[in-house]
Amino acid sequence: MATEDEDRERAVRPDATPPPADATHELVRIDPSTAAEVTQEIRLIASARAEARAESRAERSDSREERDDDDEHDREPIEARPDAGQLGPREPTPLSLARDEPLDVDELRDAWSVLDVGERLDGLRLLPREDAEDYFIGLHAVDQTDLLLAMHPGEQRSWMRLLEPDDVADVIQAAPEDQRARLLGLVDRLTRKEVEALLAYEEDEAGGLMNTRYARLRPQMTVDEALSYLRRQARTQTETIYYAYVLDADQKLLGVVSFRDLFAAPPTIRVAEIMETEVVQATPDMDQEALSRLFADHDLSVVPIVDADGVMKGIVTVDDIVDVVQEEATEDAQKFGGMEALDQPYLQVGWREMLRKRGSWLMLLMLGEMLTASAMGVFEHEIAKAVVLSLFIPLIISSGGNSGSQASTLVIRAMALGEVRPADIFRVVRRELVTGLILGSALGLIGFIRVLTWGMAGWYGEHYVVLAIAVALSLVGVVLFGTIAGSTLPFVLRRFGADPASASAPFVATLVDVTGLVIYFLIAKVILTGTLL
Repeated sequence: MATEDEDRERAVRPDATPPPADATHELVRIDPSTAAEVTQEIRLIASARAEARAESRAERSDSREERDDDDEHDREPIEARPDAGQLGPREPTPLSLARDEPLDVDELRDAWSVLDVGERLDGLRLLPREDAEDYFIGLHAVDQTDLLLAMHPGEQRSWMRLLEPDDVADVIQAAPEDQRARLLGLVDRLTRKEVEALLAYEEDEAGGLMNTRYARLRPQMTVDEALSYLRRQARTQTETIYYAYVLDADQKLLGVVSFRDLFAAPPTIRVAEIMETEVVQATPDMDQEALSRLFADHDLSVVPIVDADGVMKGIVTVDDIVDVVQEEATEDAQKFGGMEALDQPYLQVGWREMLRKRGSWLMLLMLGEMLTASAMGVFEHEIAKAVVLSLFIPLIISSGGNSGSQASTLVIRAMALGEVRPADIFRVVRRELVTGLILGSALGLIGFIRVLTWGMAGWYGEHYVVLAIAVALSLVGVVLFGTIAGSTLPFVLRRFGADPASASAPFVATLVDVTGLVIYFLIAKVILTGTLL
């Protein structure tokens, strides 16, 4: 059996033994005085952040209840208070024990975001080995890469071999080009083959997320043989053992069986008799967003990845999808704000990259806003004749921009959740057409009443009624245009292969600002000619 041969090779291969002396699993020793200083510094930062969180919670608590508690405490006799008589030596604080107590993983986690790479590495070395390994495995691939590159060559091998093949692939992709081959050379031969296969897929595809280590069985096995075989597979760092996949001699997926079914079945029955043949599966080139929807729709914890020929390539587990969902949500939120998505955590992004990603969009939006000035220049004669028209420009363009931003946000999110497809564009337009008319009419009525009320007080001259009508109709037109533009722009961007999230609120607002001015002044010109114009 091919899988048995792989397992046997893993069990006897030379590079599966503990690494040599230059790649020992022991952490690099830190001078005791340096260790004490590092521990003290991390504890100070962790303590400060913990105190800040505590103060924030305290500010949100009921101050009246606190005052009542304080009054009740003040009325107690001193000798009855729990702290009475405790005037002796105080218990040492965590900071005063910094030189005696080892660093705790929670303290390092609290301080992690504000530490540089060198301080993070020192903190990791101060943790107990088991805690350090667990913490390192749970880090983001970018953090893992930074730590590996900061380590001595002798350390890198042992830490790299802690990672599963899919995590190694993430580290390789996060590393600089000139370091990738060297990092890949730190893992054993079989793992290297698995990682190279994963690197052939795009990072945002199912193939780039999958793990090639999974529990596999043959259909002719008995339940007793299957359980015995799975025990041996578990020792080869199988990704998940909750489900085992039944494959034929060509590695084609036949079915799946859960451990629960294996334990409940008679030991002499064949695996083929208890396996489920209807298996939800994904292809290696499936987009990670579509894959996350597959998990959500079927409430899955693991999905097998199968190519077009039915050959099983690996599995994707729900913990990988959680990371994908968080990454996609973060990327979309940043794009909604009118900027390029960041590739790293906020505090780790360099100044140059931050300025480039934010500045490029700001400049583009500013160029768009320049068209607003051009539009006003076209109608400068109308503005000169009726300066009162300029008073309502902010009202008009902000209403249009807000309605457009609402529509684009709703459509983009619906696209991300799979609720709206490109073929639904006409349904969306019809829906937003009705919504825009209703919302525009409501805002137009409010604007009409506002102008009419102030006009009756003598603010806008004798023609305030026709001015109120012009403002009301302009609000209807601008809000209607905003909803249509905001809802269709994501479809247009997707049609041309761009990310619909690029149709962000600032971008839509800028577009509607220009067209809103044109709509406003055209309506005003038609209605107010012969009166104010």
